[in-house]
Amino acid sequence: MTRAGDAYDVVVAGGGPAGSTAATLVAMRGHRVLLLEQSAFPRYQIGESLLPSTVHGICRLLGVADEVADAGFTLKRGGTFRWGANPQPWQFSFAMSPRVPEPMSTAFQVERRRFDEILLRNAARNGVEVREGCQVREVVESGGRVRGVRYRDASGQDRAVSAQYVVDASGNTSRIHRSTGERVHSDFFRNLAVFGYFAGGARLPEPNAGNIFCAAFEAGWFWYIPLRDDLTSVGAVVSPEHRALVQGDPEAAWLDLIAACPEVAEKLDGVPLATEPPYDQVRVRKDYSYWKKAFHRPGVVLVGDAACFVDPVLSSGVHLATYGALLAARSINACLGGEVGEQRGFQEFERRYRSEYALFYRFLISFYEMHSDESSYFWTAKKLTNVDASETAAFAELVGGLASRDHGVVTAAADLERAVGALATADDRHNPLFDAQVIGDTFREGKNLQEEALFGTVPQAGEGELAVAKDGLGWTAG
Repeated sequence: MTRAGDAYDVVVAGGGPAGSTAATLVAMRGHRVLLLEQSAFPRYQIGESLLPSTVHGICRLLGVADEVADAGFTLKRGGTFRWGANPQPWQFSFAMSPRVPEPMSTAFQVERRRFDEILLRNAARNGVEVREGCQVREVVESGGRVRGVRYRDASGQDRAVSAQYVVDASGNTSRIHRSTGERVHSDFFRNLAVFGYFAGGARLPEPNAGNIFCAAFEAGWFWYIPLRDDLTSVGAVVSPEHRALVQGDPEAAWLDLIAACPEVAEKLDGVPLATEPPYDQVRVRKDYSYWKKAFHRPGVVLVGDAACFVDPVLSSGVHLATYGALLAARSINACLGGEVGEQRGFQEFERRYRSEYALFYRFLISFYEMHSDESSYFWTAKKLTNVDASETAAFAELVGGLASRDHGVVTAAADLERAVGALATADDRHNPLFDAQVIGDTFREGKNLQEEALFGTVPQAGEGELAVAKDGLGWTAG
């Protein structure tokens, strides 16, 4: 039963970065917001490598930039890769454009249990009613509209709560994402990730000791993330052919994969496995690349992993989650405030969110295309993948039905390869990667977010777009 007073402007399911961001930005406009989180924070989560747009854009809009900077997280200037035709590691920095110079061209490697708690507690400070230990189980519908949720509280009691809008930010295991329709899995990125932690490990030479290191090898590729001096996140992304092996004994399979990748194995020589909870487990994620055919319907909007996820190689997960949450908050605020109609407001949300996802999707396909090890099943399969008709239809508005042999992808991959090759002779004032169009397109919105948060400026509305409100928290009709 819904109890008296259980009526809110917005109910948010999920207290991760997407949920905390959406809840905080709506509460900043004075609306009544309830956030329901299944776990008790702090809790474990993967997705530990951030992009500058989150650190210097979203976090500044939320008012936690200084708190995050003071938390002692490992500073990240970019990424280091053993990837593509070049047998030597190469590096990119976030200082790809003079528009956002240092220190804005840095990010952090974060322990998500600490980072996510900063965002959640900040939501509470901004007036969000936060209830932990509450599992959202289903939406409440009537008249073709979602009007609230039913959830089980920390004491095990079933409750219901009503709201004008529900935000599903409850992750890839969301119980309510089906309320907006089908989830479509990518054929290209249908991979398997097995990951765990070491109590230390070698670091790259300064000033890039905090970089994420990604190394391609025959079975796939590895991430290597320095979280602390005594903690390193290590994960292998491999083809579905390894599924049976990983499910049988994940830790043994993980260690065997590490041994098969010399660039990672040598960094962990003699280093013990982490034993402190929650880093004392080896975990597996599969079929993690997907999108929803619709990101909203009347009364409900999906953000973060409830809506979509691409691939971990470019650390785009938290960026896409928080950016989608910002867009959702702008649409909700504009609708609640009467600045725009609901249909128009959420069309803007969906169009912008899909566009940003599409840029990362296209970039990542071209990035995989760079690697040319034809002797490997993993890399050969990537090059031969064709998008089937159903995926093409669902994905057409995002990237035009791209397949790995698409001319645009091959051209973008060649452009990336040329830019990587130019890194060796570039000086410190110019990063050739920024000359690659696919890189510039992918990072453009992140740079805009940083400028907006730093200087208080909002980008001009394009033709047919809604304009961003002066406070950055809503839309105006322009």
